[in-house]
Amino acid sequence: MSFILKPVDTVESISPADFKKNYLDARRPLIIKGLTKSWPAREKWTTDYLKQIGGDIKVSLMDNSKADPSKPINASVAEMKFGDYLDLIKREPTELRIFFFNLFKHHPDLINDIVIPKDLMGGFIESMPAMFFGGSNSVTFLHYDIDLPHLFHTHFGGRKHIILFDNKWKKRLYCIPNATYALEDYDVANPDFEKFPALKGVEGYEVFLEHGDTLFMPTGMWHWMKYLDGSFSLSLRAWDASVTRKAQSVFNLAIKGGLDSVLKMAFKAPYAHWREKLAVKRAEKALANGNPK
Repeated sequence: MSFILKPVDTVESISPADFKKNYLDARRPLIIKGLTKSWPAREKWTTDYLKQIGGDIKVSLMDNSKADPSKPINASVAEMKFGDYLDLIKREPTELRIFFFNLFKHHPDLINDIVIPKDLMGGFIESMPAMFFGGSNSVTFLHYDIDLPHLFHTHFGGRKHIILFDNKWKKRLYCIPNATYALEDYDVANPDFEKFPALKGVEGYEVFLEHGDTLFMPTGMWHWMKYLDGSFSLSLRAWDASVTRKAQSVFNLAIKGGLDSVLKMAFKAPYAHWREKLAVKRAEKALANGNPK
């Protein structure tokens, strides 16, 4: 069994007016298949090319295991040369993935291989183009981005399975208090509704990205991702125009980032267990109250 999932609208291209009205302002996701057709990166960015320009860089790796309560979220489990990692994900399935890797810092000229879609919206954080890599079987846990940006997420070199939820469902998704991620004890692709009853009836979207596809994810959207092939993605981030949203971003970074990390380091497992129990309690209360409606 799964959530109540529907496909995401898919277009080859879209006008700025249509995008703003039906997706940006409406906070709805969208797949734009032709956004990257003019990008040199679409053909140029192979794993062989990336290995050639950055193979000696040492990278931190994560896996699918549940977060250690005594460590910050996305703590690494291993390190490896970038080139060796690229060879690994081409060669065999692995859970190992690279989170938020700024290869542009090492090779600023890479910015010439992409076209930031400023015709669709403003607010892009041009200093923070982030890359994400995963082997087939690697999974990114269910979360929303702490600083609440809009995301243009482009995939390269394979396929990626993505499940999305509007932020209104966060309590029913067993959102961890003081954090922007969900309880990691259920399988997002195949949830156990008997053990986690608040998940039943939650509505979302299902996406399968292929090489060159771009997914627009509006601010605050929850996302879970599984690499079906050894491949990688580029995320371009943009601020929402709302002053209220920018203030919420600052609050999240201070409380759900800074303070939460301090509490985790100070109280470790007891704090983690308390948060998980509270997440369950809040989810069950939201279900009993029929939220959201």
